[in-house]
Amino acid sequence: MDFNEYQNAAKRTLYGNEQVLTNCALGLAGESGQVVDLVKNYVFRGQKLSRQELVHEMGDVLWYLSQVAEWADIPFEEVAKANIAELNRRYPAGFKKQN
Repeated sequence: MDFNEYQNAAKRTLYGNEQVLTNCALGLAGESGQVVDLVKNYVFRGQKLSRQELVHEMGDVLWYLSQVAEWADIPFEEVAKANIAELNRRYPAGFKKQN
């Protein structure tokens, strides 16, 4: 599945017309926090990092992000391509630690 196919399939479950951007932005923050909590609990509390839970929460982040793009009439593929172009510009040889 490519990014634009995902975006189109995901918008089927978008609810409401008012305050969509606010709902999606707040949802993105909340779901990102869920990912952070999983990592925090793994790193600092010694809890097992559940691949299934991580995939679930990352999927929720992806959904909200795709719907912010949908609201702004930005193809999700454009977001992904622009990000890769930026990474290639910043790190043409890949990321290397500075001494």
